[in-house]
Amino acid sequence: MSLRFIYGRAGSGKSQYCLNSIKKRIEEDVDRSLILLVPEQFSFQAEKNLIEVLGEKTGFKTQVLSFKRMAYRVFNEVGGITAKHMNESGKSMLLYNIIEDNKNNLKVFKKAAKRQGFITTISDIITEFKRYNVTPEIIINNLDNIEEDNLKYKMEDLSLIFSEFETRLHKNYIDNEDDLTILVEKLNKSKQFDNAEIWIDEFSSFSPQEYSVLEKLLLKSYRINITLCTDYLNEGGFVDTTDVFSPIKNTENKLLEIIKDNNIKLDKPIALKCDPCVRFKNSIELQHLEKNMFSFPYKEYKDDTKDICMLKTLNQFTEIENTAKDIIKLCREKGCRFKDIAVITGDLNGYENIISSVFLQYNIPFFIDKKREINNNPIIILILSALEVLSKNWTYESVFRYLKTGLLDISNEEMDILENYVLANGIKGYKWTNDKPWKHKSFTNYELEENVEKELLNKINDIRYKAMEPILSLNESFKSKDSAKEFCEVLYEFLCGINLPDKIQGMIEELNLEGEIEKASEYNQIWNIVMEVLEQIVEVIGEEKISLKEFFMVLETGFSEYEIGLIPPALDQVIVGSITRLRSHNINTLYIVGVNDGIFPAPLKEEGILNDEDRQFLLDKGLEIAKDTKSIAFEEQFLVYSTLTTPSKYLRLSYPIADGEGKTLRPSIIISRIKKIFTNICEENDIVKSNSEEEALKNISSAKPTFNYLISNLRKDVEGVKIDNLWGDTYKWYLENEFWIEKLNRLIKGFDYTNQSKYIETKKIRNLYGKPLKISVSRVEKFSQCPFAYFIQYGLKAKDRKIFNLSYPDLGIFMHSILEKFSHELEKEGLEWNTMDLNWAEEEIDKLINEELDNKSLDILNSSKRYEYVTKSVKKILKRSIWLIGEHIKRGNFKPSYYELSFDVDGDYPPIAMELHSGEVVNLIGRVDRVDLLQKDGVTYLKIIDYKSGTKEFKLSDVYYGLQLQLLIYLDAILTELAERSGVNGEPGALLYLKLDDPIVKNTVDISDEEIEKNIIKNLKMKGLILNDPNVIKDMDNIISGISDIIPVMLKKDGGVSEGRSSVATKEEFETLRKYVRYTIIEICEEMLEGNIEIKPYKKKDGSSCDYCIYSSVCKFDTEIRGNKYNILIDKKDEEVWESIKKKLEC
Repeated sequence: MSLRFIYGRAGSGKSQYCLNSIKKRIEEDVDRSLILLVPEQFSFQAEKNLIEVLGEKTGFKTQVLSFKRMAYRVFNEVGGITAKHMNESGKSMLLYNIIEDNKNNLKVFKKAAKRQGFITTISDIITEFKRYNVTPEIIINNLDNIEEDNLKYKMEDLSLIFSEFETRLHKNYIDNEDDLTILVEKLNKSKQFDNAEIWIDEFSSFSPQEYSVLEKLLLKSYRINITLCTDYLNEGGFVDTTDVFSPIKNTENKLLEIIKDNNIKLDKPIALKCDPCVRFKNSIELQHLEKNMFSFPYKEYKDDTKDICMLKTLNQFTEIENTAKDIIKLCREKGCRFKDIAVITGDLNGYENIISSVFLQYNIPFFIDKKREINNNPIIILILSALEVLSKNWTYESVFRYLKTGLLDISNEEMDILENYVLANGIKGYKWTNDKPWKHKSFTNYELEENVEKELLNKINDIRYKAMEPILSLNESFKSKDSAKEFCEVLYEFLCGINLPDKIQGMIEELNLEGEIEKASEYNQIWNIVMEVLEQIVEVIGEEKISLKEFFMVLETGFSEYEIGLIPPALDQVIVGSITRLRSHNINTLYIVGVNDGIFPAPLKEEGILNDEDRQFLLDKGLEIAKDTKSIAFEEQFLVYSTLTTPSKYLRLSYPIADGEGKTLRPSIIISRIKKIFTNICEENDIVKSNSEEEALKNISSAKPTFNYLISNLRKDVEGVKIDNLWGDTYKWYLENEFWIEKLNRLIKGFDYTNQSKYIETKKIRNLYGKPLKISVSRVEKFSQCPFAYFIQYGLKAKDRKIFNLSYPDLGIFMHSILEKFSHELEKEGLEWNTMDLNWAEEEIDKLINEELDNKSLDILNSSKRYEYVTKSVKKILKRSIWLIGEHIKRGNFKPSYYELSFDVDGDYPPIAMELHSGEVVNLIGRVDRVDLLQKDGVTYLKIIDYKSGTKEFKLSDVYYGLQLQLLIYLDAILTELAERSGVNGEPGALLYLKLDDPIVKNTVDISDEEIEKNIIKNLKMKGLILNDPNVIKDMDNIISGISDIIPVMLKKDGGVSEGRSSVATKEEFETLRKYVRYTIIEICEEMLEGNIEIKPYKKKDGSSCDYCIYSSVCKFDTEIRGNKYNILIDKKDEEVWESIKKKLEC
């Protein structure tokens, strides 16, 4: 009955010493059990190592145990557990049910209970309580000692949940966390450990539960030998928390307390020296790192390093690619085996997909040592989405999540047809469950013939019934049920009804044939997991009445806690894992990726339900639970030490300078520390690349990635960039390989690829655009933005998928329509804008909008509460707009004369005829929102106003580039028509954009209604171009003084126009613009009819025409592709624009 410590730093041979000691005892033929106790995750490796050392001498007296295995051995020997174990999934479902039942009794956690992850948090703290031997009774007995209200209420809530959990759990189940508590009781009856010698290895600390087990073992055994990763005896018991070995020394102190309390002998310790350490006998550098990483002061290593390297990379992808190249190099040149290599990171979730992608490309066999969550498995998605459909009223998202699992008897083509129809018509809720066939005729953005439309509608209804029949049956079955048990039975029948077990088996067989062993293993476990979850719901909740929504939440909670552990499918594989799950010391080569600040070392975790202050307070009152975040941070040092000292031959640390989104990443403090110790450390980077032979050699590894590098270098060679001669030899290798030659030739041909087809035949373009060409002015502007986008939209008539929603253009058209009708009502009633009764006007707006809604002209506004709110907003905007228009007209002498003035065959004016140089005539069509006229001194002045639902600026440079032509061509056409039709002497007055809006006026002090209205007028000030004539300007704003509130003009004190602060043009300049617009439109139309479909989007300093283009997936515009260039539009000052316009017109 004794305890012996085995001291030794990392790599000193502590584990080997234990194995050799066991071997020695066997050779001595001692009459006692020999037991090696290790953490659960090390048990497999420990058994393997023990067999290697003992060989045929392994006997029945020798055992490798973990605490978990020990408990099962003892229970099998003496009994003790009659109930089944409840897993984490069952615990979470039970806790969810308990919290739901008791939510009104909770003082602190009532609101938090609804948050995602709360159940897991509660489960974790109950686990913590159990590991620290804290029972609900202990918490209740300590409540009177807690003065601070918030902590007291938290502990009361926790004691309530914990107590109820224990009561319900132990009716049929036992918690895994109770095993060690029961083990402590049962060890007295067990004979397995009597006079046994036990070696305990690979532990840095123990939980109070485990200490209790160790205490019992110390009293029963001959001796316990325990390895401690430190280099000396901790005499005096004081532990410096900043010491890297502080967790070990705390463990040592606790064990010394136990043997002192029980009068157990302390044997002379074994101290293993590290001169050198066994692990680092072949690497002076790794030995130096072990000694100095956490030594103060440290000793510098000034020689060049070869066993410790660093890599700085551009991003995470290039980091893993370089890691793969290095692994291939080590295996080829140094005979390293894949099984001797590990790649670890502090952010496995962030690196997992990148590593999988790159390692597959480089043909590196690997196994990701991580438990898989099951929530993304199609089988789980099918179950949860089916319940979500029923509990969330048949939303589009839930219905198609269910249908797209691939586990139903519906083809992808049928799914697409159904989905397009549902999206186009906003199908949801009762529309799915109604027996009546769907009759909406909105299928796509294209017009269909009546017979085709009818046939398609019949097909859609057939697909609908076939897809929905199982879930409709499920819905009917659920209606008569109200208990958890009944819900589980119905769900089981539903899954069998869609033949899910057979489909899963078919998928497993298919995956095995395709070599997807891990995936097949996952699917193999899923059905059993589903059955286990349903069984536990029946056991835990049973006949208790719950709603379908609650059943869905319980099931979702249960599945969320399940993780699937997979066995490595092969022996010779690179192990990829998390730093915290590094399981083996039999690693020659270690790559630590993502050595960045906030990744490794790990940042401080959130404090959780009980913060650091709470924990310290409870500890002071004698209630010990897990450590606070500061203590955990000091333990992180030991994890860093253990990780860095794992490899025996080679260590490489890499860190990217940016993540996948381009955000900057900083290197970890570990990087700077190691650089200080190793002043000439081997450090590479992939940020600056050269064309040297050395760089070329790095990129020649496996066939597939090397092929990609070859193609890249051949392209450079074609473009005249010098490349290394090595790529010529590489090219020959691929040419001589049958597998690659066809692909190589095909890609080389691709060097001449261009996505451009600048012109198509005039005959074809005529067929697309029509003859004579009839086109709106907005389309002319569209062509100026990008000829190819115009061709796709108006030539090929490619359209976006039709979605049942309200777009800005739809809303703009609707508001224009209401304003037009209101304007005509005003005329009909014989009223004027400047004298109308505002109450009448607002009632009229309400009436007009309601009539439109009744006529279903914009049916979507009746479809939901959200759109009801939109309708209210539209009413407010239009009421504000008519008030604003009235205010504008009150201030001037211009009178509204035309509303929605159209240019078309049946319009107010004929189409605007533009004669091309060939003599062909192009007809422009369009519509002007409003035209105001002013009769003054025998001249008729025009003010053209365009209503906009968004902000629109007037820019002369945009006119110059053909991007802003509408108002000017309308002005020209109206002036021309007035002169030709009526002999009217017309002149331009203004071109203006009026924003339709109801802005919120922000102010920190109380202001009057009058001031609010003034601010609104200022906020909605019109943009545009005004005639540079003070008299005409005053006819637009008769109270102007300085800067106008309503038009973009400023008058100086002498009454003249401040041209630098105004958007104005003289009569002559307006005339120039009229000529230029005609010239530009003719030029654009001729390009159009010549068949120009060049991919040439414009680009300005504030963006490009690609920014909101929906055809980017068609054109594949990329400046890296030959012939792809932006049409760069330089922002010109107004003076430069006038000069450029005049030069063009002179040519």
